[in-house]
Amino acid sequence: MSDLYREHILDHYRNPRNYGTLEPRDRSFEDSNPLCGDRIRIDLRLKDDAIEDITFTGRGCAISQASASILTEMVKGQSLDFVKELTADDLLEELGIPISPARRKCALLSLKVLKAAAYGLNEWPE
Repeated sequence: MSDLYREHILDHYRNPRNYGTLEPRDRSFEDSNPLCGDRIRIDLRLKDDAIEDITFTGRGCAISQASASILTEMVKGQSLDFVKELTADDLLEELGIPISPARRKCALLSLKVLKAAAYGLNEWPE
């Protein structure tokens, strides 16, 4: 079963869903993981407090980029409250493969960026 999930990750890495930028957009946030150089930006277009459209851009390892692609699919059409309630475990479960402690920040960077955009932050609080 884990081979199936690995292929799922590679598919999202090679063919990312919702990749690009939005114009116009209501919210945008970008951050990076300084330890490995992964970078993710997420743009949101909102309608009635829900995500009407979402895109991401970035660079980095297969895990960070696939995670961002999978996350955009998870939340498109969902409310901002739904996004605010998402947990790291929700995204890790959706990835479907064991993530080592060293790769956990890679896998969760997109969630950090999405939550910052959902809260309308200009920079992530430390």
